[in-house]
Amino acid sequence: MEIKQKTELEFIIVMASLMSLVALSIDALLPAITDIGHSINVLDSKDNQLLITMIFLGLGVGQLISGPLSDSFGRKPVIYGGFVVFVLASLICVFSTNLEMMIFGRILQGIGLSAPRTISIAMVRDRFSGNYMAKVMSFVVAIFILVPVVAPAIGKIMLDSYGWKSIFYSQLIFGLFVMIWLWKRQPETLKPENRKKLKMSLFIEGIKEFVKHKNAIVFTLFSGFITGSFMVYLSASQQIFEQQYDLKEEFPFIFAALAIGVGFATFLNGTLVVKLGMFKLVKIFTIIFTLIPIAYIFLYAGESNPNIYILITFFWLQFFAIGFLFGNTRALAMEPIGHIAGVGAAINGFISTIMAVPIATYIGGFLDKTALPLFVGFFICGVIALGLIQYLNFSNKKKVA
Repeated sequence: MEIKQKTELEFIIVMASLMSLVALSIDALLPAITDIGHSINVLDSKDNQLLITMIFLGLGVGQLISGPLSDSFGRKPVIYGGFVVFVLASLICVFSTNLEMMIFGRILQGIGLSAPRTISIAMVRDRFSGNYMAKVMSFVVAIFILVPVVAPAIGKIMLDSYGWKSIFYSQLIFGLFVMIWLWKRQPETLKPENRKKLKMSLFIEGIKEFVKHKNAIVFTLFSGFITGSFMVYLSASQQIFEQQYDLKEEFPFIFAALAIGVGFATFLNGTLVVKLGMFKLVKIFTIIFTLIPIAYIFLYAGESNPNIYILITFFWLQFFAIGFLFGNTRALAMEPIGHIAGVGAAINGFISTIMAVPIATYIGGFLDKTALPLFVGFFICGVIALGLIQYLNFSNKKKVA
C-alpha cells in the first residue's frame, strides 16, 4: 500500500521529530548529570562532560554506516534499524554501574541515533535543492529547536519525580511514537531506481566524489569548528550554571531561554535565505559570531564571572548567530552532492562531528571557575571559520579570472 503524506508541513514536522531524538537524548539529561555521576561513582566532576560529548562520537562514527546503507536499502528501513540499536544502548545506560559502561552506552546511543539524524537530512535533499532546501531545513531546525527549549525542564521533572533512569525511558517512548508516525505517514523518499548496490566501492566512490566539490569540503570543515564550539556549551552548561552560579533550579529555564535564541534565528533564516542567499547570510553571521566573544574577552579577561544576566545576554547573541549558521552550512555542503545524498550526508556529518568532539573536550578541560575559556573557544573557531570563507572567496575569484 502506498503511503501518502498530506502536506509539506507534515514532512517538515516528521523530519524535525527524527532530529529531535538526538536533542532529547542530550538536553533532557543535562539536569541529571550530577546525579548520574554520583550514581556511577564519578570522582572528577569534569568527567561528567563525557556523558554529553561521547554521544557525539557515536553520532560521527554511526553516520558512516547509516548513510551508505540508506543509499542501498532506502531511508526508512535504516532509520528503524538505528532505533533498535538506540533502544539496546539506552538499556545499557540505565543499568550502568560505572563511568566506562555509561560511556559505552552513550557512544552506542549515538551510533543508533546517527540513522534518524543523518537520514532526515538526506530525505530533505531527496525532495528539495538550492535555497528552497535551505528554507525547508531552516523550518525543520526551527521546530527541532523546541525540544532543547523544553527538554531540560522535562528532564528535571522526571529526575525529581522518578529518578534519572526515567529520563532514558521517556526517550524510548518518544522515539517509539516517532517511528510509528514515520511508518504510517512518511513515504520513502529514495526511489528504487536511484538506489545503489551496497559494496565497499560505493563508499570509496562517494568519498572521491565528495572531495571533488570544494564547497562540500570547506563547509564541512566550517561546520566542525562551529559545532565544536557549541558542543562545549552543551557539555559544560550544567557545570557553568549549577556550579559556578549555583543556579540548579533555574538551569532548565536558562537553557530554554538560550535555545529560543537559536530557534528564533533559524526561523528568521527560513525567510531571509530566499532573499539574500545562503552564502551571504553565512558570511554576515560568521563575522558576528566572531565579534561577540571579542567583546566578552575584552571586558572580562582576568576577571571573575560577570552578573548572570550579562552572561546570558552574551550567550543569547552568540547562539542567535549560530542559528543562521547550522542549517545554511549543512545545506551549502550538501548542495553539490545531491546525487550521493546518503553517503554525502554521512561524510559531512562524520567529519564535522569527529572534529567537534576533540575541540569540545579540549576547550571544556579549561572550564573551571569562569566561562571565559568558552568564549575564547568561540573566538578561535570563528576566526578559523572566517578564514575558510575567505579561502573560498579567493578560490572562486581565481577560478573566474
